[in-house]
Amino acid sequence: MDLRLTGAEPSSAEKLAVESVLGPPDSGWVGGMRRIDLEGHAAFGGQAARAKRHLLLPVLHAIQSRFGWISSGALSYTCQRLDVPPAEAFGVASFYGLFSVTARPPAVMHVCDDIACLMRGAGAMCEKLEQKWGPPGSAGPDGQTTWLRSPCLGLCERAPAALLSTAGKRPYERVLAPTGPEAISSCLNERQPRSGSLPDRREASLSVPQAGQAELRLLRRIGRVNPESLDDYRAEGGYEALRRALELGSERVIREVIDSKLLGRGGAAFPAGKKWAAVAAQTAKQPHYLVCNADESEPGTFKDRVVMEGDPFALIEAMTIAGFAAGCERGYLYIRGEYPLATERLAHAIEKTRGCGLLGDNILGRGVCFDIEIRRGAGGHICGEETALFNSIEGFRGEPRNKPPFPTEAGLFGKPTVVNNVETLINVLDIVQRGGAAYASTGTPGSTGTKLFCLCGQIVRPGVYEVPFGTTLRQLINLAGGVSGSKRLQAILLGGAVGSFVFPQQLDTPLTFEGTRAIRASLGSGVVMPFDDTVDLKEILLRIAAFFRDESCGQCVPCRVGTVRQEELLHRLAAGRPMGSLAEEASLLREIGQAMRDASICGLGQTASSAIESAMAGWELFDERNHP
Repeated sequence: MDLRLTGAEPSSAEKLAVESVLGPPDSGWVGGMRRIDLEGHAAFGGQAARAKRHLLLPVLHAIQSRFGWISSGALSYTCQRLDVPPAEAFGVASFYGLFSVTARPPAVMHVCDDIACLMRGAGAMCEKLEQKWGPPGSAGPDGQTTWLRSPCLGLCERAPAALLSTAGKRPYERVLAPTGPEAISSCLNERQPRSGSLPDRREASLSVPQAGQAELRLLRRIGRVNPESLDDYRAEGGYEALRRALELGSERVIREVIDSKLLGRGGAAFPAGKKWAAVAAQTAKQPHYLVCNADESEPGTFKDRVVMEGDPFALIEAMTIAGFAAGCERGYLYIRGEYPLATERLAHAIEKTRGCGLLGDNILGRGVCFDIEIRRGAGGHICGEETALFNSIEGFRGEPRNKPPFPTEAGLFGKPTVVNNVETLINVLDIVQRGGAAYASTGTPGSTGTKLFCLCGQIVRPGVYEVPFGTTLRQLINLAGGVSGSKRLQAILLGGAVGSFVFPQQLDTPLTFEGTRAIRASLGSGVVMPFDDTVDLKEILLRIAAFFRDESCGQCVPCRVGTVRQEELLHRLAAGRPMGSLAEEASLLREIGQAMRDASICGLGQTASSAIESAMAGWELFDERNHP
């Protein structure tokens, strides 16, 4: 049967947008010209069409970037080409924040109002934009522009930030950071890109205050090499680690990673070597996949973006080594949709390395086959969860799966899969070249190597910092110039919105996995966001609660309902209208948090109350004396 979303038919331009990804249809049964005399009355090849469902996200991106929204006709044609039920395709298109299934202007300014930007005046900036351009989502005077409030754009060291997305035959994106209402208005009025500004080509070294320092390991090339030059990368030692890995063999590489005691840097801290070994052992379930999780969307996190923009070849080399070691034939690099420059540079790096025999069917003439495909996200924090990421790549809504089975047994496309984030992978280059034992000599026995931290908020020199594990929170903040503003520290958000608030008396905590656990905190994604005593922390708490309410995928009841009830409770307290006594409200807040931790499918719900509960002991919001 034919699949139709509505009676709407795609325009010729919409068909071309879909075909830019899928190619022209080869049969009338999938959207081409119907030839009954040649095709008969029965359709064949539906299974082949459905096997391309993983291209649904790229097709939706192609439509969105051409027209600024996804019409019923375009979606209907997509369903025909991929043999996807219309309801499912609409569910995917409506799931992501960067897509629109209702008509809107082609030029959209996404204005961040998340925590870091909020501290830098994003609230007042949005009020001025509303006065000039109308409420978020309303069309400008010419009908060609609009603006929207956005969750974190990953530009926290340059707050306040905005991202312009302009659809058309030549779509483009432009980062504005730091920015203000006048610059945003000027950009919307232009409606055309200025020469040399697309995408924003600010050098990544400006986001690395330590750039050029000899002791750096993970960031040592940033500022020293041209990120678009493979020759520059090789001149600085690039691809020596891959040659060494091929000499060692896959089993020895895995052994070195195990000996290094490298723990995952995405927050879960799972031993990377054990994960690789588990996938390599799944010999009966071919093929194997490697997925690089570059969808960092935790508020306050930007370290992976800086690495991808400043040293993209390092990530490609590290993925190749990981793929070789774990027996993976194909890698997917899932990157945030809000990172245009990182996406461009990684695509360039893949093309260059493939052309030089460093990626593809016969790497360095050694018979090793491994290739990488970029998948661009579309605005969904939940897709940072590994199984939600698999669903997104496969063309489904980015909703987490129940575990077990775990990804090492049944991951992407149901096959054994290694999932690591950007920071975890780039550590592999150092491990292969120095050896696992030498790598483990840095840091502490339980937290080896160096760690990247994202310092933003009320800090003198915001940016990405690399320090050995065991450095104290006080030392790290001093390295970044100390607290800015009034210079009187009120609290620090450690680990991002899923992390915890820590207070001045905890500044001498060593930044290790075990050290932060001892104070009931976590390193999370490496966020260190200080607040001076001029910041209204009630506003910060409310923004964190709103973030989790917005970003919950809604699949499981504890998270879907709990995040809403949590935000409602905080609004009552902030307004000075608790329901019953403060003690009763505090008890209810803990009960909501416990229910989410115990029964949510994934880490989003399980950590949605962490920062808020950690604040209860330190802020006047939870002081009975402030609620007469």
